[in-house]
Amino acid sequence: YPTLYQCDLHKGLRIEISEQPHTMRQVTNIIIALQKFKQVRSTEFTDHELFNIIIENIVEGAVNLCFSALPTSNPPFISKQDRVIQCTVCDGLKKSLVQSQGTPNLLAVTLRGGNSNRSVGINLSTYTTPGCKATNGQPICLKIAQSNLYLACTKESGTSSQPHLILEDVKDEETLKTIEENDGMERFLFFRKVTGGSINTFESVKYPHWFISTSKNESMPVDMCVEEDTSRQKVFTLQDQKVI
Repeated sequence: YPTLYQCDLHKGLRIEISEQPHTMRQVTNIIIALQKFKQVRSTEFTDHELFNIIIENIVEGAVNLCFSALPTSNPPFISKQDRVIQCTVCDGLKKSLVQSQGTPNLLAVTLRGGNSNRSVGINLSTYTTPGCKATNGQPICLKIAQSNLYLACTKESGTSSQPHLILEDVKDEETLKTIEENDGMERFLFFRKVTGGSINTFESVKYPHWFISTSKNESMPVDMCVEEDTSRQKVFTLQDQKVI
């Protein structure tokens, strides 16, 4: 039987040491976790902060490390993971994302009183890929909960206009399970980067340096903007997170 040792280093922090053998993947995750937690000064976290640290650093780091050694001669591809995070989303001004009636857009709206139920649920799915550098962020797709509507960054056909964010109805969701380079499905992918434990940015994979953003004005469409655009909000927080 495995022997288990426990010791309390600080209030709120416990280390458990087991003699039970671990797989290489488990050892890798532990190393990544220790390296990341070294950078955190405090050992006291809220549940929300701890959740984000785990998702951002341990899960994302393990993905990048495990796939970095794969052969690169094959066409680049990414595969959708089974884990889905369901949440609501607020921008840096505390505006919530709500679905616009009659248009394929989301709006950023300040919800007060009993209107919080207007905030749309978002399903966030992550992908694994051999070609994604850790500095780019975690590849994800974003879907309106209980629907087939996905956020997509696209340009109008046959124009040189700037990219826009729309809600697109995906009839066959199986087409999003594996996405290859230049297969036309990259419009559904975004690089999610988390800083400070809870601040999220979402950069288009198809159009680098274009980010999901909101206007500083009320009830305006959620759209894309370049990184240098200071007139728009490009940071978001995820609320009411749960893994489904």
